Amino acid sequence: MEGSAFSAPICCYLIWLFFVCSSLVLLRSAATDADLLQDFCVAELQSSVRVNGFPCKNVADVQGQDFVFSGLAHAGNTSLSLTGVARTPASVLQFPGLNTQGISMVRADFAPGGLNVPHLHPRASELAFILEGTFYAGFITTSNKLYTQTAQGRSAYHT
Repeated sequence: MEGSAFSAPICCYLIWLFFVCSSLVLLRSAATDADLLQDFCVAELQSSVRVNGFPCKNVADVQGQDFVFSGLAHAGNTSLSLTGVARTPASVLQFPGLNTQGISMVRADFAPGGLNVPHLHPRASELAFILEGTFYAGFITTSNKLYTQTAQGRSAYHT
């Protein structure tokens, strides 16, 4: 009789331990990112099909040049803009290797006194690298708090 009373708490403890360990394993697997379905999906820009971006090029047609874009190397003409800003985008339209990667980039050249008009980036962030000159930047949080900073050349600013 004494042996059976002693084994019941151990049995309950072992069952409890099993459920705790199982829960931890399940939580761990639910908290990780899924493996990528593919390494890349170079955009097939000529396709008329549009499903959450561009369809993928056939892997046999992918070339190294699909992953390189040199369009950001040249300064834009700020005199053509009312706000003194010339933007050179590097999105999937210019850089097909970015398709499905969740990233894009833009080169923004500012004339003295140029203004980047207030804008939104839903579900995205912006990182600005100031090559030369001085740049006054800021952002407003969802709780309506303003953060500003004067950034000098060769520094980065996150908004």
